[in-house]
Amino acid sequence: MLPTLDDVLQLDAVRRGQPHVVAGADRTGNRVRWVHVAEVTDIAHLLHGGELVLTTGIALPDEPERLRAYIADLAEVGVSGLMIELGRRYLSVLPPALTGAAEDHGLPVIVLAHEPAFVDITESVHARIVQDQFAELRASEQLHEIFTQLSVEGASTDEVVRQVASLGGHPVVLENLSHQVLAADANGADPSELLSAWETRSRAVRPGRRTGYDATSGWLITMVGARGEDWGRLIIDLGAPPSARDTVLIERAATTLALGRLLDRHAESVERQAHGTIIARILAHAYSDPQEAAARARALGVPLSGRRLLGVVLRHRGPKTSAPPVGELSALAETAAAACKDARLAALVGVLDEGGPHARVGVLASLPARADVETALTEVATRIRKQSGETVMAAGSLVETIRDVRRSFLEAEQVADVAARAAGARLFYRLPDLRLRGLLHLLRDDARLQTFVERELGPLLEYDAERGSDLTRILELYLESGRNKAVAAQQAHLSRPAFYERLRRIERVLDADLDDVESCVSFHVALLALSSVRWERS
Repeated sequence: MLPTLDDVLQLDAVRRGQPHVVAGADRTGNRVRWVHVAEVTDIAHLLHGGELVLTTGIALPDEPERLRAYIADLAEVGVSGLMIELGRRYLSVLPPALTGAAEDHGLPVIVLAHEPAFVDITESVHARIVQDQFAELRASEQLHEIFTQLSVEGASTDEVVRQVASLGGHPVVLENLSHQVLAADANGADPSELLSAWETRSRAVRPGRRTGYDATSGWLITMVGARGEDWGRLIIDLGAPPSARDTVLIERAATTLALGRLLDRHAESVERQAHGTIIARILAHAYSDPQEAAARARALGVPLSGRRLLGVVLRHRGPKTSAPPVGELSALAETAAAACKDARLAALVGVLDEGGPHARVGVLASLPARADVETALTEVATRIRKQSGETVMAAGSLVETIRDVRRSFLEAEQVADVAARAAGARLFYRLPDLRLRGLLHLLRDDARLQTFVERELGPLLEYDAERGSDLTRILELYLESGRNKAVAAQQAHLSRPAFYERLRRIERVLDADLDDVESCVSFHVALLALSSVRWERS
């Protein structure tokens, strides 16, 4: 950053001349790009603006009109100031025509009461300029290194925004083109205040350039995008005109955000990341104040305060043996978001626990007081089913506050785990839909239930393990078919005599009568409980 006239006046080489500002005192914040010594009046055409002109005044004219013309020419070319040594041309004061013209044109004029060495002033100012430019270059290089490392590491949108806030020392917001907040860091300030009425405030700020400063709001803004396709704006709430470093910082961060989106084509969209982050932080109780979560969600167009909230989980059918492919979950999240939008259901939608075996799509639905929950869920589920047929959608209970959202999500996840292995084809599931199977799933970690399973089925499980037989599966098919032996034999792909012989073998191993209804009920409950335990461990 270039030094100002005020900075120049503090240099020892200048202070030795006892400087005194005699005109344009309100313009001493002008930046000094260079120092030029000139003893002729016809000098303006050789200047480019930003120069501090030094002169003894020895060649300045006597006529007031020519003095005013001299000042006008310097002001027109944009010099930062005029410094005149007293003693050679002017003994103690400057001509009123000169100072008056300088005031009229807003040109700072400084007199030096003692004879200075102009070469000392020139060297000092130029050294300061070079020093500042080197510092600016070094700062730019450091920013380049930091954001290059973030790009290489594949840093998330939140991490990039957090770095901008930390490096700049000001609140930072990343928004999409609809002025919804994708990520924000208040840098120690109140997030609710930062994001209050965000869309309305943001729409009123249009700098007019790709990177620009808006004096009214105090915002430094740059567009984010690549290949001619902008998708957002990055904003630093400076509150004062930006320095060159601020501009480099915001533009380098915008490049990192745009590059990250280009490189990770299979990753979820920035909107889904923003939604998922808020849901995950709510579930982890990471917000010290629920109002912060509400403010962040509201900035994304999803009101949470004064609404009924519902946790919904979407996942593919089958056991959780490994992490689902990222692309599949991202596509499912986009499908769910589009379904909520089409159904006019305000909701946060994002991938939770991405990369792990428990990865799933989370939906935090926000419903007005009079909305019918079943109707809303049916509309969304119907749209999702058309795009993703093998998807299980489970919903928790309605809650009234953000603090209770975690309870709704936990219930939805438990329902989803049970429904994912059920044979039904319901559009969506809630806890009452799972009946006995749901109850056993909730109790799957209870030692008493596990003891019951071993007592009822232990001998049969040991028999299968020792001989490699499938009698446990035969018993399960028999009970699930309502003890219809013909249907069960067909499902087992066995002849009736072979199937009947296996049933008799099961009776001998378990020392039980499979024609006894109570025994069969007990075995069926044990098999359902066994399925829940095995599912959890798979």
